[in-house]
Amino acid sequence: MKDRTLLMIPGPIEFEPAVLAEMGAPTTSHLAPHFIEAFGQALERMRQVWQSTDGQPFILAGTGTLAMDCAGANLVEPGDKALVVDTGYFSQRYAAILERYGAQVTIVSASPGGRPGLEEVEAALQAAALQGGGFKLMTITHVDTSTAVLADVPGLSALGRRYGALVVVDGVCSVAGEQLKMSEWGVDVALTASQKAIGVPPGLALLVASQRAIEAFQNRKTPVLNYYADWTNWLPIMQAYEARKASYFGTPAVNLVFALNVSLGQIQAEGLEARFARHAALSRACKAGITALGLGQVPLQPEFAAHTLSAPRFPAGVGGADFLAWVGKAGVTLAGGLYPSIRTEYFRIGHMGAARLGDILATLSAVEQGLQGCGYVFELGRSLQAAQSAWND
Repeated sequence: MKDRTLLMIPGPIEFEPAVLAEMGAPTTSHLAPHFIEAFGQALERMRQVWQSTDGQPFILAGTGTLAMDCAGANLVEPGDKALVVDTGYFSQRYAAILERYGAQVTIVSASPGGRPGLEEVEAALQAAALQGGGFKLMTITHVDTSTAVLADVPGLSALGRRYGALVVVDGVCSVAGEQLKMSEWGVDVALTASQKAIGVPPGLALLVASQRAIEAFQNRKTPVLNYYADWTNWLPIMQAYEARKASYFGTPAVNLVFALNVSLGQIQAEGLEARFARHAALSRACKAGITALGLGQVPLQPEFAAHTLSAPRFPAGVGGADFLAWVGKAGVTLAGGLYPSIRTEYFRIGHMGAARLGDILATLSAVEQGLQGCGYVFELGRSLQAAQSAWND
């Protein structure tokens, strides 16, 4: 850790040494037998981590935005109706992606830090059904990284299925950190990026599609409008690697796939329930420390708050640039605000993947030093005591 800061932003995160070791290993051929085995195993492990009984995993070289794009490109045809449940910046990005492919998009929004109620979403679903046809697709941002708001995925998914919509969950800041039961909840596509709770350096777009989603893709009447993201090209590749056979469309990110397989194995070894409980405990500790300092948070209600990151509001008189500079001097890197209308009013702390209690305590200590450097008056050490108490409870 010498000569570098502790990275506590909501992605990229701190990574386990065994994962990083794969990044520094000699790069092999994407047709080498041991790579084919690692790729196939990673696909199988994705299905288990996503808690999908029969979904089709995809591992693509790209970012989380590519994963979002991939779901939109393959499931939307011009003129289709799509519903976006808006909880922040990345929800709105999904609306823009769907519109790019010709969808007629309806957005159900809430105030920054809030989330639309189930009754509001159902009203939109009902209205579309009465107009004829209904929505083909509904997107849910499980955790919007811009607001730290956690969506009610089980409730929203049930509504989507009831009204015949394909349910797409943007889990970029949630998969492997928040509870996700893809098959049980009726989710049709769940996607993420490698650099978040999955615990792999940036560069992989990861998604699992239900058989219902695959059938909708296969039954489309028009060509997919994105060549690179087209499942026509990628589906045979994923099926081949899972069957431990070599195949080619585009060169996979070899070292990242090796690293992904290691990280997925670590997630399985920890156990999903234990992992979700650890993330919840880290979140409670971090938020207790923030509250003890007299800081509010962007999520408007406790049940709206994600477990993979926190979004504390600045106290009066504290500015973002100065505060983050002081925190950096204390050895921790945090993220500023992102949601446009309130971006100067808050900052963000990521606590997912490899994060442990010691990271939370180091971060809170740096937050205290940042607040003190900005002239905010409080009792030193108070956040650390509150965090440890919350963790012990």
